[in-house]
Amino acid sequence: MSKAHGIFIGGEWHDGVGTEPNVNPSDTRDIVGDYAQADASHVAAAVSAARAAFPSWSATTPQQRSEILDRAGTELLARSAELGRLLSREEGKTLPEGVGEVTRAGQLFKFFAAEAVRLSGTMGASTRPGIGIEVTREPVGVFGLITPWNFPIAIPAWKLAPALAFGNCVVLKPSEFTPACAVVLVEILAKAGLPAGVLNLVNGPGHVVGQALVASSGVDGISFTGSVATGRGIAQAAAARMARVQCEMGGKNPLVVLDDADLDVAVNCALNGAFFSTGQRCTASSRLVVTPGIHDRFVSRLVERLRALKVDHALKDGTEMGPAIHEAQLEKDLRYVGIATSEGATLACGGERLQRDTPGWYLSPALLTDTTNGSRINREEVFGPVASVIRVRDYDEALAVSNDTEFGLCAGLCTTSLKHATHFRRAAQAGLVMINLPTAGLDYHLPFGGRKASSYGPREQGEAAREFYTQGKTAYVSA
Repeated sequence: MSKAHGIFIGGEWHDGVGTEPNVNPSDTRDIVGDYAQADASHVAAAVSAARAAFPSWSATTPQQRSEILDRAGTELLARSAELGRLLSREEGKTLPEGVGEVTRAGQLFKFFAAEAVRLSGTMGASTRPGIGIEVTREPVGVFGLITPWNFPIAIPAWKLAPALAFGNCVVLKPSEFTPACAVVLVEILAKAGLPAGVLNLVNGPGHVVGQALVASSGVDGISFTGSVATGRGIAQAAAARMARVQCEMGGKNPLVVLDDADLDVAVNCALNGAFFSTGQRCTASSRLVVTPGIHDRFVSRLVERLRALKVDHALKDGTEMGPAIHEAQLEKDLRYVGIATSEGATLACGGERLQRDTPGWYLSPALLTDTTNGSRINREEVFGPVASVIRVRDYDEALAVSNDTEFGLCAGLCTTSLKHATHFRRAAQAGLVMINLPTAGLDYHLPFGGRKASSYGPREQGEAAREFYTQGKTAYVSA
């Protein structure tokens, strides 16, 4: 990626106000590429291009939109190995995870290619004679999509695909830390036949580009994935001008392990949910809530697995956990380990900066024990390979601790008790519940979202996406 891409407006690539290097977190000597940076004027031009394209794009047939999205999905799937390598190089997740994410993006486009032609309305009977009623869904207009660095192709895909499928135009603002995947995604969609102006890309820092996009009167809706603080500000700004808004934010997700759990299943769930993708997932199991009968065996087995986990360059064969995305995130991870131990936690393993053959942001996965749910490590999102164990008396206390958080994205339970599994599924205050499964790992065709501070607005993905990216119309016709 040698070109200084990053700004795509009206079907053409543009220079920005400067460029920023995209650094490989597995090897900071490796520059993935230099990417053009947008400013507020580029955002204004991108919004104008999208508005100009909306009348014709919204009038295309569902079949036309479906074919474009299907072609994009096909190319993503065909290039999953190549693009997975690019993703892992710029984001730092392992190569199998990178390939898997590109595959997920392809599946999302294929799914919404079909949803484009499935969009339907209803005919209703009026209470008055001689009157027909038709209820339909129509595109909204222009959407601003603000996406994070931890899933640099899947999250843009799950926002872009439904927005385009239902006839909207888009201005995409990816994370400034992972612009390469966004550039490739835009190139693929343009090649698939997306008309000029329907999709526009503005790369740059959130406080400049994101803020301008949220404030633009030409943007009818904002879909954001990122931090709670930023999401709250976006929701307030969008509401102030009556724009649609959808925010997916943080999590402090519990994984409850009961005495009757299968130990191997519980350890695998914790290892995957808390530490894969370097723990940089909003669905990560950062709070491990464990009852006394299994606590010591669970901790001992998990520590054993963590010490054997191979942390190295994302593209190396056999690597099981890659680096943190950048130095600031690594420093944050280390800072929270220090905060936890200063408050009385025991560092059971990890939590140390690692040196590898290449200079990068490597951290050994950290497990903290002897914590309480009131500890900062259990109240605040770290977003790294750091998990804490909370010992509880029984199921009732485990459920109470699980729900005692400002977040409500995902909650997991490991048990062989149908009674507890059924009760937890209903009583957990979370948008997503996993039983004997890692808290991270979701299907592309079903709704995604949380409760409380984790989410605001309509759900994402699956049929739920239709509610956000279309608007209803009820038409009455007299014979």
